[in-house]
Amino acid sequence: MPLSEFNTAEFHQFVQDHLEEDPAGLLFKHQGKVAFDLKMAVQQIAARQKAAKKLPTWSKNLNLFFPASISIEQSSSEQTASFKSKGLSGNFFIDLTGGFGVDFYQLSQGFEKGVYCEQQAELFEIAKHNLATLHPDKFEFINGDGLDFLRKTEIQFDLIYADPARRGSGNQKLYKLQDCEPNVVDGWELMQSKSENILVKVSPMLDLTQAWAELPEIQKITVVSVRNEVKELLLHWEKAKKGASRIISVVDLESEMPTFEFEPSAEEQAHSQFAEAGKYLVEPLAGILKAGAFNLFGERYGLEKLERNSHLYTSETFTSGIPGRVFEVKQEISPKKQEIKTLFPSGKVNVICRNYSTGAEELKKKLGLKDGGENFLIGTKTATGYKLYWCTRIQ
Repeated sequence: MPLSEFNTAEFHQFVQDHLEEDPAGLLFKHQGKVAFDLKMAVQQIAARQKAAKKLPTWSKNLNLFFPASISIEQSSSEQTASFKSKGLSGNFFIDLTGGFGVDFYQLSQGFEKGVYCEQQAELFEIAKHNLATLHPDKFEFINGDGLDFLRKTEIQFDLIYADPARRGSGNQKLYKLQDCEPNVVDGWELMQSKSENILVKVSPMLDLTQAWAELPEIQKITVVSVRNEVKELLLHWEKAKKGASRIISVVDLESEMPTFEFEPSAEEQAHSQFAEAGKYLVEPLAGILKAGAFNLFGERYGLEKLERNSHLYTSETFTSGIPGRVFEVKQEISPKKQEIKTLFPSGKVNVICRNYSTGAEELKKKLGLKDGGENFLIGTKTATGYKLYWCTRIQ
């Protein structure tokens, strides 16, 4: 059904009036009492509620339409899309995998013209409507294969962007680049011939060494986190930097911590020093662990590692600005229920397990604990065995 059938004042007013209400209840309450497609209106309300934090500006714009929930789940947030666009500008750019269009729209802010490509017909129509609403007459829309369009067009682009689909025919998750759609590994030579810059968003589960194995010419990988959760990996290639050293950059978009940047060769040359837990324990940001800077992190900040596979670090002194969580150790304690009950009579303490004999949930169940309060129990392994530390967080 064409979107024009839903683009009525009555339809939009209903969505606006009921944005805070339960979608299931709305279906029951208004069935047969409205002149528009109630199911579609309720879907729009549900989608906006689900996307309120991820897409705050879009979810409040009643002139936009939202697709099925899976497309919203796979979409970038406005926050990560905005980060991608920093420093990118030029005349023409193309998004080979337009999707819902959040990345495309944000990237387009630095370019004179944008070409949006999407194969799914329904998603294409929704995104075309939204993007034309947000910025009329700036975009060209291609309902088809982006790489195929790239082969046929004479346009030279300043940027090619792609976010390959990472789900297979049985909805299984795919992690290797060459298994995703479109296959940017096979299309890499074509993409290089058509653009000055290439930016590819890939799964946060992709191993960085795998990315370089499949696309050895990429010069930089950015690990993007939000609130210490890795959200996506960005693969960068610039024609002007051909032959440049490889760089890994780790950034958390809601942290005041500095960007952690390094060459993979620096990690290979770094060495860890080991020690038992001192006055402070340090856990690097998740993005640093994802980047594999296990030796370099300790070396760069003068920290000693507890054990080769624990990825927790220690120091007798505290230095602010370390990109990670810092805990002050109050004492080592025994994982015995009676001792724990004496120390934490409320039963509330935040439990963290890193390379420990059990997971955090199992340990909480064993000791009768629930997360909460200002105290932390950190279970880990040192050179002398499994240890449990009572700590407070200071950064």
